[in-house]
Amino acid sequence: MAAFEFPAEFFRRIDESDDADFYAAPRLVTHIDDATIANLTQLYRELLPAGGVILDMMTSWVSHLPPEVSYARVAGLGMNAIELDHNPRLDHRVVQDLNRNPVLPFADASFDVALIAVSIQYLVHPVDVFRDIARVLAPRGRLIVAMSHRCFPTKAVRAFHQLATQDRIGLVGAYFNLAGEFTAPTFIDRSPGGEDPLWIVTATRREAGT
Repeated sequence: MAAFEFPAEFFRRIDESDDADFYAAPRLVTHIDDATIANLTQLYRELLPAGGVILDMMTSWVSHLPPEVSYARVAGLGMNAIELDHNPRLDHRVVQDLNRNPVLPFADASFDVALIAVSIQYLVHPVDVFRDIARVLAPRGRLIVAMSHRCFPTKAVRAFHQLATQDRIGLVGAYFNLAGEFTAPTFIDRSPGGEDPLWIVTATRREAGT
């Protein structure tokens, strides 16, 4: 299935106004429960290499990285400069609207891991973004997409309103596959009982010739 075969309405939103206006005011809050955050941090503890170079995509004032682990560099890309300035884990900060420009301002093969935490539902050109994430990842570098059930409803794409949980997970898996640069994605469920769910879809960048 090619990207253009997705139903056109999948990536429409209730609010199609400029995203820069919506995100202009900083929101210094968390968007998932504390137990869910703890589980996400534990997953990062397991999958992110200590001393690695990390790209935190669509981030804000918290990156959920394990506090005891040091990384060579953590770059953050988000929509609000004040939120990024409040994030103590970031060494480099970029304000960019990926819905207007999916091309990342980073060199090829410059990151070991890229993260998208509870934000995938806002991308209107997700395959283009995934393809460029693959470009900036080193061979065998990993993209980790973490999802839950909360969102800003007017800015989430219609697919995330209409699809059941399993179908949303499958949709994100399709983004990886359609980008054409990743190994087969795998699914991890780290949902804590009685709290916000935590669903992970992850894959690594293919090595040349594979």
